[in-house]
Amino acid sequence: MRHEFIINKTALKPRRKQLRNRTTHSEKLLWEKLRKKQLGCWFKRQVSISNYVVDFYCPQKRLAIELDGSIHKTPSQKKYDQYRTRYLRAFNITEIRFWNSEVGINIKNVIKTISLHLFRSPPLI
Repeated sequence: MRHEFIINKTALKPRRKQLRNRTTHSEKLLWEKLRKKQLGCWFKRQVSISNYVVDFYCPQKRLAIELDGSIHKTPSQKKYDQYRTRYLRAFNITEIRFWNSEVGINIKNVIKTISLHLFRSPPLI
């Protein structure tokens, strides 16, 4: 039996809304570069994929983008993040991560990295 992932589960709508209302400075900076198809693909922010909420998601390319703060340096959070990345990968979703500080210091490099992921070979389905 093949399992499917569910985009934007109704049960997670309050959590997605909460996250959108608590957008970090780094998320705001990156969203200004991703929104309105500026990189050639549509992105949505705070999208749930099954039981996980990703910061940004491009459904066309199956690309999830996460911005990480210092909490992601703890051993338990690292383990959780690794599991989540493997889970998303099982559905052919690529997840790329950036530190919040990377966005603030060198957003051009962040955008370049995202663009490279967007326009590489299409994902296998």
